[in-house]
Amino acid sequence: MAVEVSRDLTVQVLEDTNIVKLQDKQQALRTAIQRGEPKCLGVSQMMLGLMVMSYSIPLHFIEFTEVVTLGVPWWSGLIFMATGVAAVILDKHCTMKALQVCLAASVVSLTVSLVAVSIYSVDIDRSPEEPCAKTIHGCGEKYYAMRLSKGVKTSLLLFTLAQAVISGIFCFLLFRQRRSFGPSYSSLTQAAQSDSTALTQEQN
Repeated sequence: MAVEVSRDLTVQVLEDTNIVKLQDKQQALRTAIQRGEPKCLGVSQMMLGLMVMSYSIPLHFIEFTEVVTLGVPWWSGLIFMATGVAAVILDKHCTMKALQVCLAASVVSLTVSLVAVSIYSVDIDRSPEEPCAKTIHGCGEKYYAMRLSKGVKTSLLLFTLAQAVISGIFCFLLFRQRRSFGPSYSSLTQAAQSDSTALTQEQN
């Protein structure tokens, strides 16, 4: 904020150009972020996290494997949900700080998705096929339990792959926005802060 004193000693408060530029840049950042629909992506990630955790419940009632022992659906689902919440918050508060937090969360989510996909793939590959031993009631409980386990893990693998794709796309979009707006945004913020500090010192 700039102050101008005229000859007749009237004081006029002028808008600081740096603050005006910063506000314009904030509006441009908001428009660019909302163009990528972060709210939709965030809700999708939260839904995938819930589906991963809920679909994994039957695995606790059949033979335990690495997926259940390591708790993969639970920690991966929670991270997916947290990343989705960060994306929804970014849609409401489009600031550079929120963008950086959301970008970090998306990178973590992408990494976790790839780790989880690896564990699911190895677990499905190691699970032996149970031969169908014909009985009066069909093929036997173990046969159906192993088929159920394999089907659930395949579903979890597909959900996690979908999450990896969403996280990868979101990382790309956020990184591009940070690279476009980051340098000018930080320089304008510093200039606006220095101007306000100088004005405060003059008033004191």
